[in-house]
Amino acid sequence: MTTSKSEILGRIRAALGDAGRAVTRVDEYRAIPRRYRQASELDAEAQLDLFLSRIQQYDGGVFRCGRALVRDTITRALTARATPRLVVPPGFPREWLPDGFEFVVDDGLSYQDLDRSDGVLTTCTVAIALTGTIVLQHSPSEGRRALTLVPDYHLCVVEADQIVETVPEAMRRLRALNPSLVTTISGPSATADIEMTRIKGVHGPRTLDVILAG
Repeated sequence: MTTSKSEILGRIRAALGDAGRAVTRVDEYRAIPRRYRQASELDAEAQLDLFLSRIQQYDGGVFRCGRALVRDTITRALTARATPRLVVPPGFPREWLPDGFEFVVDDGLSYQDLDRSDGVLTTCTVAIALTGTIVLQHSPSEGRRALTLVPDYHLCVVEADQIVETVPEAMRRLRALNPSLVTTISGPSATADIEMTRIKGVHGPRTLDVILAG
């Protein structure tokens, strides 16, 4: 007797066709004209300036410092936001954690615990200047996905050499890492789906700050 599952799989196989057709489709995809820009046209400093300006346009906060001053800049950012208790991923660099604040390591905290925290402090994998986007592959220093979606505040440390200008450049970096999961963040979470009124914090943190190190 044919089950619904086997019937669906059969339809998928029929739609995909034979292996030769699959190869043809790969070739057809590669032959699609891609006229959008795929490489940087700005020098390194201009890329950094563009990235920071995009973050600010999205109502995000920006801090810039040398790599040796990340710890002090985290202090400045948390003091400005009055956020004394943050969750950090297990692999976040301990040398960057300043005194005077409570940092709770996420060792499987419940969603309720994440929600009760003042925010989260992470790193990132790559950042895109043109779109003002932070990309996470959820490494040990970036944490699991819930960690960057549930708390109301996200402070992210972005190193200068992680910034590229265009989306294709970022995708090439990610392809080399082959992550199983990627989250992209372009400013604080906001939506205008409800009566066309812009509301922050619906699908993630209401407030985003970025520390550009280097």
